[in-house]
Amino acid sequence: MAVRQDEPNGPLYTTSVALPHVEKGEVLVKMGAAPINPSDIGVIRGTYLHRPNYPITPGIEGSGVVVASGGGFLANFYVGKRVICSSTSDKGGTWAEYMITSAMKVIPLKKSIDLEKGAMLIVNPMTALAFIEIAKRGKHKTIVNTAAASVLGQMLIKLCKKEKIELINIVRRPEQVELLKEIGARYVLNSELDGFENELKSLSDALNASLFLDAIAGSFTSKLLTAAPNGSTIVVYANLSREDITIDPRFIIQGDKKIGGFYLGNYTTRKSIVHTLKTAAKIQQLVGSELNSKVQKQYALQDINEALDFYTQNMTGGKVLFVMKA
Repeated sequence: MAVRQDEPNGPLYTTSVALPHVEKGEVLVKMGAAPINPSDIGVIRGTYLHRPNYPITPGIEGSGVVVASGGGFLANFYVGKRVICSSTSDKGGTWAEYMITSAMKVIPLKKSIDLEKGAMLIVNPMTALAFIEIAKRGKHKTIVNTAAASVLGQMLIKLCKKEKIELINIVRRPEQVELLKEIGARYVLNSELDGFENELKSLSDALNASLFLDAIAGSFTSKLLTAAPNGSTIVVYANLSREDITIDPRFIIQGDKKIGGFYLGNYTTRKSIVHTLKTAAKIQQLVGSELNSKVQKQYALQDINEALDFYTQNMTGGKVLFVMKA
């Protein structure tokens, strides 16, 4: 049983799917749980630059037990182990009872962490730690983050506090302002209020913000670029607006400002397996504190459309999780 989609932005349904042969260097994972992430919504809508070969099984991350190996030292090593896992292109995603993936994309899960918690330990935690690493490497003392009420945004608040990095959080609803202040955010701005752009510029100048994390893109990137002090870097890591970015090049030329992109798959590919395993170990240590993810609701795979409807209407309330039959 797996969730399937036949075309970009097409309907989702569940059906039985024949598994392909497990090749050398690959493992077969009996899935235990898998979350819905904003990046999964992008795949479903077909908004990514490179589209997969349809039909597809969505799902970027999850957890389960390795039940078979296609051969190779690493793949053989994981047989019988509980793991965190991510999908491999054209091999099928995590929203399924079984998934084939590269042995390089599975990580042992500590016995003290259940499969439900383990399913959420790649996309948001690794992204949050990557942002902290980027900030430290670039000697950025203050970060500005958009869509800050997200699960990722809430993780970043806790990590920045731990690492003594100032963080300016941008949200768009009053209740989100209160939510973030309750978990320790010091600076929270509502982008829907009059005077937001002036307030962002004043605060960015006062705190010498130099790293702007942009999940919105579109016209909002231009607002960040305008508010950013000279020499700042804008890192676009999502496109929630689903709009093209249009900017005034003078800010880049005369203000020595830079715009770059962040995609977790590219970032982790550039890192060694040792670095990835160390990061995974750190995440599992922090899973009960800075990198904790609240689960709002659990669903069976066959309830895919109900689950998606609930998630898209409650994205800041926590994770929505598919739990597979034992």
